[in-house]
Amino acid sequence: MNVLKAIIKFVPVLALAAMMIAGFDALLAAPLATFVAIIVAVLVAKVNFKECLDAAMGSVSNILIALFILMFAYAMASVFMSTGVGASVVNLALSLGVNARLVPMIGLIVTAVLSVATGTSWGTFAACAPIFMWLNHIVGGDITLTVCAIAGGACFGDNIGLISDTTIVSSGIQGVEVVDRIRHQGVWSVSCLILAAISFFVAATLMGLPTNSVDGASVINEIPADVWTVLEEERPDAVDLLNQVVTGVPIYMIIPLILVVGLAIFGLNTFACIGTGIVSAYLLGIPAGTVPPLMEYLDQCMTGFADAGSWVIVMMMWVAAFGGIMQRIGAFEPLSRLVVMVSKKVRHLLTCNALLCIVGNLALADEMAQIVTVGPIIKDLVDENVEGSEADMYKLHLRNATFGDAMGVFGSQLIPWHVYLAYYVGIATAIYPLVPLEPVDFIKYNFMAMIAVLSLLILTFTGLDKFVPLFKLPSEPDVKLKRK
Repeated sequence: MNVLKAIIKFVPVLALAAMMIAGFDALLAAPLATFVAIIVAVLVAKVNFKECLDAAMGSVSNILIALFILMFAYAMASVFMSTGVGASVVNLALSLGVNARLVPMIGLIVTAVLSVATGTSWGTFAACAPIFMWLNHIVGGDITLTVCAIAGGACFGDNIGLISDTTIVSSGIQGVEVVDRIRHQGVWSVSCLILAAISFFVAATLMGLPTNSVDGASVINEIPADVWTVLEEERPDAVDLLNQVVTGVPIYMIIPLILVVGLAIFGLNTFACIGTGIVSAYLLGIPAGTVPPLMEYLDQCMTGFADAGSWVIVMMMWVAAFGGIMQRIGAFEPLSRLVVMVSKKVRHLLTCNALLCIVGNLALADEMAQIVTVGPIIKDLVDENVEGSEADMYKLHLRNATFGDAMGVFGSQLIPWHVYLAYYVGIATAIYPLVPLEPVDFIKYNFMAMIAVLSLLILTFTGLDKFVPLFKLPSEPDVKLKRK
């Protein structure tokens, strides 16, 4: 009977996964799964409706600070795309001139930096795919190698960007500061990027790609008219960025990005970092001629708030409510017991947490759904089964946040049926119809995703993370498993 109850309690999770796999929007799947969870709670766990409501509201309250940060992040991402901050990053890279062997490596680095600047992997890919796919065509490069590079690079900022929604949400769920999280994984993330860049250059060299250079910025003028039409419909902010790349923006427009990243590294409050970015982009944009009058600029910031609230924040609140009810009825207790049973050390338990994030991403095919669904589970696994000082427990939660985000955004690059790859294929096919691309084409050479996922698992399990600055986890006996 207890086994049957445990299975029934897990039905809402299966329902959510089934709806996501079937293509339901998360904004619909999450409320429906919440209603299923309430029914199970009332009929099986004997939890009344008021207790369900209290559990749901308590769970939502835990991520309120993350929701406010997310609104400001969307505002900053919007102004960075429109004021020339993003264009300055692209222009700086393309002004150096590229050839077929350098296109993938430069594409990786540009998209990585741009994704940090704008906080959006989807927007970064939409803005950079026309540039690098047609640049690749002109210099005679390998299209699969190039799309893998810009796909992996576009996810870099989603895993470590101060204004990335996944960074903010994964940190909020684990109860850690975004800036602490960035400092914790910063050296590891940059190391992965460097290794990926080297891998792309080596692969391009081994393929024997040509070395004739061209002026990369001029490639934008060669983008076909129908490509611009597609981008106008799919990502209008990418059109603004590309137009600024063509017309040019002062190089000093990169300063807001440098300020935001620098202040984050020095540990300034997240709101202060984002606020500095918004204000500095406006002040520098005045002499650059890239900003509208103040009231229009504020309207643009308000649009960023609205964009966050129209889908992401509402979806997150519903999924958080769902997670609260599932925790209230103890739906994940059997899973917790299994993880504790196979774990001999704290590192083993954390590695299991990483694997749970991967499994969640495989099942839900959506990185945000995985973060908000699996995030509370892995947090509870640490809180309920590990004992240690407050500082050491905080470090474990930092690693949990890294798991949820990295296995979400980088893991998505290795899952053929993931919504990420469906979006990438749609954009790439529309703007570059010369070669039919499939989801597996974005996996074949995605060195960024492969290195990030595998290194995170290996470093955590073996304890080799002690050789990575700021990334070391506390070990026994400073932290230890509770034996029940």
